[in-house]
Amino acid sequence: MSVQEEKLSETVIFGADWCGDCRRAKMIFDRAGALYRYVDLVQDPDAADVAKDISGRTNIPVILYPDSSHQVEPSNADMLRKIEELGLA
Repeated sequence: MSVQEEKLSETVIFGADWCGDCRRAKMIFDRAGALYRYVDLVQDPDAADVAKDISGRTNIPVILYPDSSHQVEPSNADMLRKIEELGLA
């Protein structure tokens, strides 16, 4: 069962440590106190295909939320709005 097919109970951030937007996304989630699972695409290159399947793009970070929605390279405000909307913090 793929990440997309299973009912998510967590937020998943697909990213890479060399990516400034990915580091920023983790910082926003950490500061908000929102839990997430981080998938490092350098350590798990096959997960890049999963992230691309979710978003239809190769841009990162891809953030997959428990409601099965996703964001790609979101702004701080967009992430915070989604964290609040879903009650993740």
